[in-house]
Amino acid sequence: MTAPVPLGGPRFQTEPAQLYREMRRDHGAVTPVVLDGDIPAWLVLGYRELHQVTGDPVLFSRDSELWNQWDRIPDDWPLLPMIGRKQPSILYTVGERHRERAAMISEALEAVSPAELRAYAERFADELLDAVCAEGETDIIGNYAMLLPVRVLARLYGFSDEQGPGLVTALNDMIDGRERAIAGQTHLATSMFQLLADRRAQPADDVVSRMLANRSGFTDEEIAQDLMVMMAAGHQPTADWIGNSLRLMLTDSRFAASLFGGRNSVADAMNEVLWEDTPTQNVAGRWASRDTQLGGRRVRAGDLLLLGLQGANSDPQVRTDGSTLTGGNSAHFSFGHGEHRCPFPAQEVAEVIARTGIEVVLDRLPDIDLAVPADTLTRRPSPWLRGLSALPVRFTPVPAR
Repeated sequence: MTAPVPLGGPRFQTEPAQLYREMRRDHGAVTPVVLDGDIPAWLVLGYRELHQVTGDPVLFSRDSELWNQWDRIPDDWPLLPMIGRKQPSILYTVGERHRERAAMISEALEAVSPAELRAYAERFADELLDAVCAEGETDIIGNYAMLLPVRVLARLYGFSDEQGPGLVTALNDMIDGRERAIAGQTHLATSMFQLLADRRAQPADDVVSRMLANRSGFTDEEIAQDLMVMMAAGHQPTADWIGNSLRLMLTDSRFAASLFGGRNSVADAMNEVLWEDTPTQNVAGRWASRDTQLGGRRVRAGDLLLLGLQGANSDPQVRTDGSTLTGGNSAHFSFGHGEHRCPFPAQEVAEVIARTGIEVVLDRLPDIDLAVPADTLTRRPSPWLRGLSALPVRFTPVPAR
């Protein structure tokens, strides 16, 4: 049997599609992997197997207390923000309590006015472009995509605009799982608890105030943890959705029309990214509640299963011809599946922010083009999320609005 695959390293950035194909060839639909510190886990790459795991919350639980590796995990393990223990957030809650929390989050987000959401996204997008549009060139990732979602979300939740940049840095540090991961998590938690205290004293028309008004008996700790999850899940994948979509539109001839006013092509490109280049590649995770079989593998009680969303999206049993456009098919795993999938109102918020962000760029910089060869673009070092380190572009300078 071939050795387990380290979940990390440059190939997750440079050639993930080829890497997932090799994993599937060498190991099958359920691949043994090792995390930092040689911690073992399973990466579920098969579409059918991932459907089975996410559709059975009893056998494949979100309760991380079940993990059979906790005695090997040090306190400073850099993946702790992504694979937490005793975290009172919706991610690790199961059963009826999870359903109540999901309902609280959905209700708080459903009350966001679609017109107001789009207006915020357009306003912040215009402000960000105003800072660079006269220069004729910019990094559309670092100076735009990485700043836009969190500014919109911070406003919806109740943060001031001035807190946005610090939240961006903290979120990115936490999600990348490197040496600053725990410091980023601490900054985010401190900010959330302060916002909760402010809104308890002075409620407003925002997501946090609506969550605090919920009568299901959640503590401030639980609400703060859920807000951190919502912020992390809402910001970075949406920023990468913008960046990956713009990259596709600038480098793939199938989407050339989208650069010349073809609005339908924006939606097509965004959907194609969710199949081919999804921002959330791998998710931790699920834990087996008892010994079982999955994809021909013997999975032991307490084993960690990582959800290989991109691997499942590219499963050849589902996408027999990966070069063919999906034509609006949304049966991908990019928002998850089952009881713990991304709540539908949160998906809608992400889609409005991403689509508005892309459309504002195309409206204001109609001749935007890559400023470097496409094959020199690089990805951030994360096995969890797939986003560009930078996307240098050039365009005809235009005055700020």
